[in-house]
Amino acid sequence: MISYYKTINSRIIGIDQYEDGCWINCVAPDEEEINYLISNFHIEPDFLKSSLDEEESSHIDYEDYVTLIILDSPVVERHGQHLTYYTVPLSIMITEKCVITVSLKENSILEEFSEGLMRNVKTEFKTHFVLHIMLRMATKYLQYLKQIDKITHHVEKELRKSMKNKELIQLLEIEKSLVYFSSSLKANNITLEKITKRNHIKLYEDDQDLLEDVLTEIKQAVEMSSIYLNILSGTMDAYASIISNNLNIVMKILASITLIISIPTVISGIYGMNTPNFPMMQFWWFPVIISIILMAAAWVILKKRDMM
Repeated sequence: MISYYKTINSRIIGIDQYEDGCWINCVAPDEEEINYLISNFHIEPDFLKSSLDEEESSHIDYEDYVTLIILDSPVVERHGQHLTYYTVPLSIMITEKCVITVSLKENSILEEFSEGLMRNVKTEFKTHFVLHIMLRMATKYLQYLKQIDKITHHVEKELRKSMKNKELIQLLEIEKSLVYFSSSLKANNITLEKITKRNHIKLYEDDQDLLEDVLTEIKQAVEMSSIYLNILSGTMDAYASIISNNLNIVMKILASITLIISIPTVISGIYGMNTPNFPMMQFWWFPVIISIILMAAAWVILKKRDMM
């Protein structure tokens, strides 16, 4: 699907057809729409092929006056009561007369621009518009990382109450999300640094300041994701040790109980044999008393050795 947008009266609104200085947003384009983009905007077919590759990594490329920037964009989806965080490629192509974005699915960052929520962003200033998309993406990373941190604290509180597989699996999912975010943010940071060093994008004075803001936000997100990932990895190791220790305690107690209750079995087995001249054979209560005394002695000994 192809949609057209343009800044009118300081607000981005949808328009019916292409105009110079507009923004073209393509979501999962079909074959006909891909051919339209190639023929009308002189875009390399490989650019569109890379844009529609779900596994494409973040990078920048340039060919025939068209600059391709692919960044990893953060995505959150709800599955029942749980939120899943991951990243998907977002392709931004800067042509001579417009900006084209291509993605495999609807992107919440682009939706904020298409719905006119972002003010004072002009689509005719191509570099300015692209940098605002990058800045919003970096802000979205920080927002999701804070959400992940809050979810982690909530799960940790639940784990302190009782060790359940559900909470442990949820922590594993969070750790996986942080790995995705961390690797994607590092790749995005490398791509942005290439933009500052190369001349593929013409940067004006205001654009330089905006690009510095984007780099600052991305680097902050990289540090946050790294810190959260290290904390969560340490937390997971700690809970694994606690679970293992709890299991050892349970097994130790069960072994001690087994030892104590085996004493009456041994005594009754001995007195159950048809052996003549065995002491106190005529008194049924004698093996009972012996068993109780030995069980009490075993319990005291095990208690002193912290086995009970």
